[in-house]
Amino acid sequence: MSEKPPLEIVKTLIAAGFYGDILGRALKNLEGLLRMPYGCGEQNMALLAPNIYILHYLENTEQLTSAIKEKSSNFLTSGYQRQLNYKDHQGAYSTFGHGPGNTWLTAFVLRSFYKAQSFIYIDPTNIEKSKNWLEQKQLESGCFQQSGKLFNNRMKGGVSDEVTLSAYITAAFLEMKISTDDTVVNKSLICLKESISDLSNTYTSALLAYVFTLAGDMETRAHLLQHLDTVAIKEGGFIHWSQTATETSDSLSVEISSYVLMAILSAPFTAEDLGYTSSIIRWLTGQQNHYGGFSSTQDTVVALQALALYSTVVFSSEGSSTVIVRSTSSQLTFDVNPVNKLLYQETMLQGATGKHSLEVKGSACASVQISQHYNIPTPSDVTTLSVKVEPESNCTSKSHRPIITLKLQSLYSGKESSTNMVILDIKSLSGFVPNPESLKRLKGAELVDRVEQKEDHVLVYLQELRTGTAMNHNIELVQDLPVQNLKPAVVKIYDYYQPRDQAETEYIYPCAAGINL
Repeated sequence: MSEKPPLEIVKTLIAAGFYGDILGRALKNLEGLLRMPYGCGEQNMALLAPNIYILHYLENTEQLTSAIKEKSSNFLTSGYQRQLNYKDHQGAYSTFGHGPGNTWLTAFVLRSFYKAQSFIYIDPTNIEKSKNWLEQKQLESGCFQQSGKLFNNRMKGGVSDEVTLSAYITAAFLEMKISTDDTVVNKSLICLKESISDLSNTYTSALLAYVFTLAGDMETRAHLLQHLDTVAIKEGGFIHWSQTATETSDSLSVEISSYVLMAILSAPFTAEDLGYTSSIIRWLTGQQNHYGGFSSTQDTVVALQALALYSTVVFSSEGSSTVIVRSTSSQLTFDVNPVNKLLYQETMLQGATGKHSLEVKGSACASVQISQHYNIPTPSDVTTLSVKVEPESNCTSKSHRPIITLKLQSLYSGKESSTNMVILDIKSLSGFVPNPESLKRLKGAELVDRVEQKEDHVLVYLQELRTGTAMNHNIELVQDLPVQNLKPAVVKIYDYYQPRDQAETEYIYPCAAGINL
């Protein structure tokens, strides 16, 4: 259960969820694994790919019903068609469908489309073009040339981006069952093997362990896994990894831990290996959000692939268990059996305070999630990101509808040279709407890749923020409906791939009366 925030609690809700399958939550929320914007090619794939892994798991364990298959196939088909909007004529994909093709995203799409062929029609020409485009990016060294940014720049470290990217592309080719004798794959493996002398980048080490497992190079795999075990964080029966000793990136830790798990289980393994991975699973499932996904896009995709693999390995169609939750004021009982093991059972617990005990009886595995939700005042502390808002308005004019100009200043003050993609989430004051002409100007502003409207929010996608360089943007809000006693609205800024790197600030209507008729 999460700790109580060091701020005044306005309202607290505690929910308990139970399921007999660790993919139960994700299956329940296939269309809502992430609470993030959906306006780019990678986000579309982050929603699409988990469906593929879960469908393969259900098919392999003979749990795939016609209803689930129909729902998921329809979702896959629409996602596939949507993704084609981000493809160029050469078969490369980019974040917003314009500009140079992105090697990382193209490999992500390629491996996903290849696996989706089992369930929906994928034009083989699209797969072949993307594969050919990636092959053309191979350098003389055997590694691949980077086009477009790495998704999460915290993947970088002691090893160059080139190696990390090449490992990802090679993993995609090997997942597509392309032989290690293939010229492109063989040259890539040679380049990757030469990089192993530097194991300072934990993310790359984990990804390489997975790559050489798929390639059947057990000697290199064993060397990498042995190193990873020495840098693992082992606490209280949980095992996970982080990029550096001071790294606080939960998202990146989820990816690293998932790749280690897949490296172990993608080759013949022992009972000891299975026990080791169960400790990784315990940590991974503790990082899941209330919807079955994780904090960002890539960690959700990789983690659900790992969870699906683990679930396939340990699956049993037999056994049942009873879960009892007791508190001072109530007792709740849940049954988990072969019929309902995929069903996510959830109930609100009575009372936010006091002790809750948990008892499980039976022979089947059961997973429990306690989710605590707070309504709390806006945090005042600021991370490496900050945003200032200066609202301006002509409060004396009565000749037209009131207009507020929001002058926004975004700043990154972290250790990296620049951020990943950043989202500015601008909430409108009650009764105000964005000026369409203002939105057009904002779309053409420096570093702005995309601008979206979602209900009373404007979402601005910024390519990046450079450290120490403030970026200024303006947006106009026009009063659509007079509202008295206007409450403050919030502008939030966060790193798209590390949502915990965030800050927010409030702004108020600059005219003292609070209403302008």
